[in-house]
Amino acid sequence: MKLVVFGANGPTGRQVTEQATAAGHTVTAVTRHPDAFPPGRPRLRVEEADVLDGAAVERVVAGHDAVISTLGVPYGRDPVTVYSTGLTHITRAMTLHGVRRLVCVSSTVLFDVPAPGEGVFFRKVLEPFFVRVVGRTVYDDMRRMEEIVRASGHDWTVLRPAGLFDTGEVSDYRVAPGRLPGRFTSRADLAHALVREAATEGHARTFLDVRTTEGTPRLIDLIRREAFGT
Repeated sequence: MKLVVFGANGPTGRQVTEQATAAGHTVTAVTRHPDAFPPGRPRLRVEEADVLDGAAVERVVAGHDAVISTLGVPYGRDPVTVYSTGLTHITRAMTLHGVRRLVCVSSTVLFDVPAPGEGVFFRKVLEPFFVRVVGRTVYDDMRRMEEIVRASGHDWTVLRPAGLFDTGEVSDYRVAPGRLPGRFTSRADLAHALVREAATEGHARTFLDVRTTEGTPRLIDLIRREAFGT
C-alpha cells in the first residue's frame, strides 16, 4: 500500500515509518523538519509540510491509499489545536483526493470509563489529575479531533493507547473496542497496530484500545516523564 504518515518525525511516527517500510509498504513521511528525519530507507519518501497548512496537506495526501496520523504535542497550559485543525485538513484532503482509509491516535482516557482493575487512588485522584489539570488542553483537543474524524464519512479507526514508552520490539499486545486493563502501551506496539489497521478495514469506524502486557515500566517513571519532563 501507499501510506502517508503525519507526525512522522515524532517517536511513534518514526516507528510507524520503519515498520511500514519493513512490511513492504511505500511510505511518505510528512514532517516540518525533513532535515532532522533519519536517513532514507527503501520505499520511503520524506515530504516537508505543516499539518496546519491545508494546501500543503492536500499536496502530500494525493496519490495515497491510506493516511496514518501520529500527531502529538506535550502537556502544557496553552490552548492546543493541532489535533483538531490537523485532522480537519487531513480529512478534507482525503475527500478531495478520494482516499478512504484513516488511522489516527488519541488516548485511552477518552473512553470515559474507569480504568479496569485499578485502585481508588489511581481512578479517583491520579488519572483525573492528569486528564483535568496537567493534560487538559491536550485531551480537550483530542476530543474535538475525534468528533471531526467521526463526522468525516471516511473509513476511520482511532487507536487509544495508554501511557507511552519505548521498547525495541513489538510484543504480544492486546487490542479491543473498549478500555483494557493496564497502564502502558509501547510505541512499537502502537506503531504495529497503526500499520496493521491502515492496511485493512477490519475495525473501520471503531475506537480501539491498544495495551502492552509485558515489559512495562514503573508508574512513577511515567509520572516523572509526563508531569516533570525528567
